Amino acid sequence: MHPKDKGRLTAADFHPDVLRLFDQYVHGLIDRRGFLDRAGRYAAAGTSAAAMLAALSPDFAMAQKVKPDDARIRIERVVIDSPTGNGRINAYVTRPAQASGTLPVVLVAHENRGLNPHIEDVARRLALENFIAVAPDALTTQGGYPGDEDKAREAFTKLDLRKVADDFVASARWARGVAGGNGRLGAVGFCYGGGVVNMLATRVPELVAGAPFYGPAPALDAVGAIKAELCIVFASNDERINAGWPPYKDTLEVAGVKFQAYTYPGTQHGFHNDTTPRFDDNAARQAWGRTLELFNRTLRG
Repeated sequence: MHPKDKGRLTAADFHPDVLRLFDQYVHGLIDRRGFLDRAGRYAAAGTSAAAMLAALSPDFAMAQKVKPDDARIRIERVVIDSPTGNGRINAYVTRPAQASGTLPVVLVAHENRGLNPHIEDVARRLALENFIAVAPDALTTQGGYPGDEDKAREAFTKLDLRKVADDFVASARWARGVAGGNGRLGAVGFCYGGGVVNMLATRVPELVAGAPFYGPAPALDAVGAIKAELCIVFASNDERINAGWPPYKDTLEVAGVKFQAYTYPGTQHGFHNDTTPRFDDNAARQAWGRTLELFNRTLRG
């Protein structure tokens, strides 16, 4: 826990039904009014449903771990060609400022809000771990992350997700050949981005390792194409995503894919995202440590 975390709210400060409603709201299953109407019954004296929503929403400044002007890293913004997708996709690229030799590359796939400040921070954290990180922005065609989570979710609903999938495939191939890279590619993603990692594993045979955090399973008939080693992360209180795991697990086993799966007790969907009260420090540290172990072991070879 870093100093800014002292006194912060956690998932334990909210009724479980409020957390479920928030998850539905974040993923577009109910709208803002639907959340406020249903969550209102759980509001304590002196607290409104709107206040609960505000408390559950991201605070990017509070959680930032690596500043954009940190002298230890280099940052650039690039445009990647995606001929079968949307034509192009913007990406945020980070690397150590002083690198000795070539480095492994990790693609970072964002949640369903595009390349927001939290995902940029995750990319910077990877640079400090001596990786090159490439974080594409699926909202490129919508003008990029709009600076507001609600507007970002709304923009996300306007995307052609089949073309966006092609954009991420193009980004993965670009990342594998990025200047200064060693040609070995990993991928990590969260929520929607976890699903992107699962999808990339089926479509990019050069992917060496993937760490999907609470992401939807890929098309099961494509699982046999997976060559990557996977470290699959689940939250225990995440019925929507966890329902897809048993058939995915069975298919991975039949296909002989090398994987490990971890479900973290007492956690909520999004527990690695340290900008909201759903963050679980202990589980996030363990899951991130296992992710780095996978990448260090498989990508530096």
